[in-house]
Amino acid sequence: MEKIEHKYVEVGGLKLHVAEIGSGPKVVLFLHGFPEIWYSWRHQMIAVANNGYRAIAYDCRGYGLSEQPVEPEKATFNDLVEDVLGLLDSLAINKAFLVGKDFGAMPAYLVAAVYPERVAGVISLGIPFMLPGPTAVQNHPLPEGFYVSRWQEPAGRAEADFGRFDVKSVIRNIYILFCGSEVPVAAKDQEIMDLFDPAIPLPPWFSEEDLSVYASLYEKSGFRFPLQIPYRSLAVDCGYTDPKVSAPTLLVMGEKDYIFKIPGFGDYIRTGAVKHFVPDLDIKYIAEGNHFVQEQLPEQINQLILTFLAKHGI
Repeated sequence: MEKIEHKYVEVGGLKLHVAEIGSGPKVVLFLHGFPEIWYSWRHQMIAVANNGYRAIAYDCRGYGLSEQPVEPEKATFNDLVEDVLGLLDSLAINKAFLVGKDFGAMPAYLVAAVYPERVAGVISLGIPFMLPGPTAVQNHPLPEGFYVSRWQEPAGRAEADFGRFDVKSVIRNIYILFCGSEVPVAAKDQEIMDLFDPAIPLPPWFSEEDLSVYASLYEKSGFRFPLQIPYRSLAVDCGYTDPKVSAPTLLVMGEKDYIFKIPGFGDYIRTGAVKHFVPDLDIKYIAEGNHFVQEQLPEQINQLILTFLAKHGI
């Protein structure tokens, strides 16, 4: 990671922590999910930089080394859209490829839909196009212990659950839970952290050193903002009416990603219904891929990204 440079860029009154490698006019901007951070893109940043692109990843506002907004509980996905635009403006970048993982894909898609002149293409990992709002995730078919439902509850329950453990243990627990192919659901007398089995080791592609990097960044930010975005803000309507993404788009899904077990997601992707919002969409399925496919199978994902970038060059 020694070639990756770090700096702070002021965007919307907040200093965002930005990691960067490579140079030139061809820019790839990476947006992380939860429980991830800029470091989640370490393999992809180096790969695209080695192929002539300027790779930029940043800690989302309220995450890692980026500053916290004054009132985190008022944050919505519109703030993340504005952060992408503000970062591009601050770095004097007119147009970029946007690569989003998990909730990071949501502002990537929205920027592409509302500001198409700024986006050369979109790559989404782990979730398809989703609009924030009451229908974003259908919680009702699942038990009340569905992890999204639990983490959407007003401040208190999730914080108390996480607070029983140190930060490193929370990240370890969530990573291992999210690596599975089943949706994390707690019983009525359980909390989400109780689902963790301490006998299960970290996956082979995620080292103790990697975990320490994540923990050091989340120790700085805590979980207050990550519980707001994506979870507690997910049902907030951000005012978009039937947006369309005209840019070429690649959706990469691991076949073993638990997301497919959330009601509605599998059909939405596999039937092609998602193409209503993203007409120029190519979908790649990774047979052994889980929710963290870019870390689990970096060489395979890097090749998919590089092929897409070459095909749709700025």
